[in-house]
This record gives sequence, C-alpha cells and structure tokens, in this order.
Amino acid sequence: MKRFFLTITATIAIVSLVSAQKKINQDSLVKEAAKTELWEPVPAMVSTQKPFADAPSDAIVLMNGKDLNSWHKELDKKAVGWKLDKEGITTVVKGSGNIETNQAFGNCQLHVEWREPSAIAGSSQTRGNSGIFFMGRYELQVLDSYNNPTYVNGQAGSIYKQHIPLVNASKKPGEWQTYDVVFTAPQFYADGNLQTPAYITVFLNGVLVQNHVAIKGHTEWIGTPVYSAHKDKEPLVLQDHGLDGGNPMSYRNIWIREL
Repeated sequence: MKRFFLTITATIAIVSLVSAQKKINQDSLVKEAAKTELWEPVPAMVSTQKPFADAPSDAIVLMNGKDLNSWHKELDKKAVGWKLDKEGITTVVKGSGNIETNQAFGNCQLHVEWREPSAIAGSSQTRGNSGIFFMGRYELQVLDSYNNPTYVNGQAGSIYKQHIPLVNASKKPGEWQTYDVVFTAPQFYADGNLQTPAYITVFLNGVLVQNHVAIKGHTEWIGTPVYSAHKDKEPLVLQDHGLDGGNPMSYRNIWIREL
C-alpha cells in the first residue's frame, strides 16, 4: 500500500512538472511575440462609406453564396469544413482549418465582405480573428477592431506585424465590412533572390488604410519577415485562427480580378 501511494505521488509530481514546463514554454513564446507588437500610435476612428456589392463583369467570383466549389482545405486539399447557410453566408467553423482557392493568383484586385459576430467575446487578438493571405503568405489582418485595443500592427487593416493602418475604419460588431485591395506580387531573380517586393493598397469600408506599401516578406508571428522564392501565382487563403474565444467569423461576396 505504501508503495502504491508513493507511485501515485510520483506520478502527480511528474504531471505537475510537465504542466509547469508547458506553461513556461507558452509564456516564453508569448514574450517573444510581444517583442514585435506595436501599441501606438493608435489610428484615429473615422466614419465609413457604404460598400458596393456587385462584382465587375471580368471578375472571378470566389464566394457566390450558393456553394464553396472554388475552395478546398489548405492542408489536405479536402472539402471545406466551413458552414454555408441558406442566406449565402460562409462562417468559419473553429478547428476545421484554413481554406484556400482552387485557382492560383498573382497581381490582383480583391473584394471581400466580412462580419464579426455581434456577441462580443474575448479581447485584443482573441476577438474575431481571421486573415486574408495573398499567395498563401502575406496577411491582411481581419479582426474586430471596434473599441478593441491591441497592438496596432495587428489590428484590422494592418499588414500583420508589418504595416499599421492609416486610420481605424472599423464598423461595430455584427455589421458587414468590406476590403477592396490591389495587390502586386513580388518578383524574383532566377537564382531565387528578391527582385521587387510585393505591394498592397487596401480600402477598409471605402477608406484608404494602406497606400501602396511594400510588404517586407512572409507574414511571421515571431521574428522578422523575410522573402523566399515562390511561383508567380499561388492560392488565396482565408484563415481559421483557431485560438480566439470561439468567435465565428463570417464571409460573403468575394470576387477577384487578375491584373
């Protein structure tokens, strides 16, 4: 009996030690990530215009409200696990994974309508977090940034961890918001070295928030962004952040024009 209790005590001690080590590792990652977080200057709030909804005649409609046939899961190329409801709205299903387009794109104009959940849950980066990754690498942040302080190079309208938006044009949670984007793909020399960086111009709800800024490299949570050579065209990716408070982000009416 004494040996039994000693075994149980030792097991509990090992489990406690492992849990403590995991917490230390997580705390260390958070501290490293914080080194590249900027909290000021905070972009001023401005009012927004009503977005347009109709796709141009030469656009490729990626989210039509009827099906998700233009998309697949990013990791295993299987069918999308996100929810498409009878109103034509696609909502992230937490843990189902990122989705990417079947078609690859380079230089483009992109229109995306997105909505934060009306019920506010979480704060900072755990409040309706998603993202739009051009070429699967360069992230335009999607976040509830209405009265939600966070590091400003990680709020809605930012090029994540790279460029702060010029202003905060965010609408209230539950209201539809719009990104209209012009993206110029990077170019590489034959040896793989960067020739010209990617550039991006972003309108959030009709307001200019990024004015032809140079993207510094692949989006990184920790560390400095760098470029590595890739194809001239790559899929567009929408993010299932997975670490927020269960806030289901929604999308609709996504179209793209190749430039």
